[in-house]
Amino acid sequence: MSENNIAAVATVLRSPRLLVRETLAGVITALALIPEVISFSVIAGVDPKVSLIASVVLCLAMSVLGGRPAMVTAAAGSVALVIGPMVHQHGVGYILPAVVLAGIIQILFGVCGLARMMRYIPRSVMTGFVNALGILIFFAQVPHIWGQSPLVWGLFALTLVIVLGLPYVTKSVPSPLVAIVAVTAITMGFGLLTPTVGDEGPMLPGLPGLTELLVPLNLQTLQIIWPCALSVAFVGLMESLLTAKLVDEITDTPSSKRRECWGLGVANIFAGFYGGIAGCAMIGQTIVNVGLGKARSRVSTVAAGLVLLLLVTVLSEIMAQIPMVVLAGIMMIVAVKTLDWHSVRPATLKHMPVPETLVMLVTVAATVATGNLAIGVAGGVVFAMVLFARRVAHVVRAERELAADGQSVRYTVRGPLFFASSNDLFEHFNYADDPAQVTIDLTHAQIWDASTVAMLDAIETRYARHNATVTIEGLDLRSRNFHQRLSGKV
Repeated sequence: MSENNIAAVATVLRSPRLLVRETLAGVITALALIPEVISFSVIAGVDPKVSLIASVVLCLAMSVLGGRPAMVTAAAGSVALVIGPMVHQHGVGYILPAVVLAGIIQILFGVCGLARMMRYIPRSVMTGFVNALGILIFFAQVPHIWGQSPLVWGLFALTLVIVLGLPYVTKSVPSPLVAIVAVTAITMGFGLLTPTVGDEGPMLPGLPGLTELLVPLNLQTLQIIWPCALSVAFVGLMESLLTAKLVDEITDTPSSKRRECWGLGVANIFAGFYGGIAGCAMIGQTIVNVGLGKARSRVSTVAAGLVLLLLVTVLSEIMAQIPMVVLAGIMMIVAVKTLDWHSVRPATLKHMPVPETLVMLVTVAATVATGNLAIGVAGGVVFAMVLFARRVAHVVRAERELAADGQSVRYTVRGPLFFASSNDLFEHFNYADDPAQVTIDLTHAQIWDASTVAMLDAIETRYARHNATVTIEGLDLRSRNFHQRLSGKV
């Protein structure tokens, strides 16, 4: 760990108040992880215990290796969606090599410093990412409430009262933890029958051994796993980096995106060999940790990993008795707090440029429709690029100045010249009416790609049909060399 991280952990360990806060935040986070991880194991087609143990490994490993303190990493739904089709078609034996290959790709991504590509994700896409996430988290909890018995609705109301009301009385104990303990104690004490964590999957005590390699390492295996491994690697990286950026803003502290990339790769390899399935940042549980729990250090995620380990081994029977309604209620509150309500206020939308709002809506729609945050973000980025290219394509201007004697004409071009804008530039010239001497002044423009060179050649060819000669001047050194190298060859 870096000196700053070590200092932060040391500060927490020296302060009983901070240590209690970080530990309790970790406890809440561990409890919030359980139902989601179990449901994701069903999607991936693996035993729930596999996903839970993998989450322990991921959480503990990223507590040390990760670049974003207090960010929670576990077996995630987006990764499960990618792994699921391969498992259903070829079997669980291919998960281990696929996860290991994905981890190697993530390590290379981090070592090469490709996390800098995050700068190309617009803020409107980030806003859409956050809003879509809130919607997905909220509606994932609805089945645990809607259509259930009046008892479940009563316990749901009690959960909301405790989580939202207790902070007005005391903030010394996290209200979600109080809600979990209180609702569980009520159902167990009075023998109330409600859906529990144990109903989601078997909670057998004990630890599994190392994951066995069940398939041969040959080209046939590589052909099966490489598409899945690439998808796991990039989906995991995208969600982790976006979550890290979000937590940076919430906590007003920086993080190392490069370290987060290679750390995730190493953690996934560990999880593959002991646990069996990959993961990435869990934004909902991260919000529980840094938002509801007020955690700010790696101590909280270490606590979460250790508590989760304790729950799935020694205390598995108690964990199985936790009512699903209390966990669903907490996650619904997290979902509502995750949404960027400011972005959808009428006053904000009134002043926000329409393209920015459209990008946000496309990101939300694509994410909610597919249930995959990575697809939503990719769709939002592509749509933002298309809108940007469309806008800048029409900012190029060509000012025409005819000489006093009418024997020559000068066009002064202003604006960036690339594949979109250069096509627009072609229409700015009066080919049939201009005199025999045409000068194109590019002092206030730059050539950015081969398409522009090809378009300038096309302009010269068009003038040649009208017996006019074109002279291009004003190019900076880079643009001139670029033009000379490619002119007539593209």
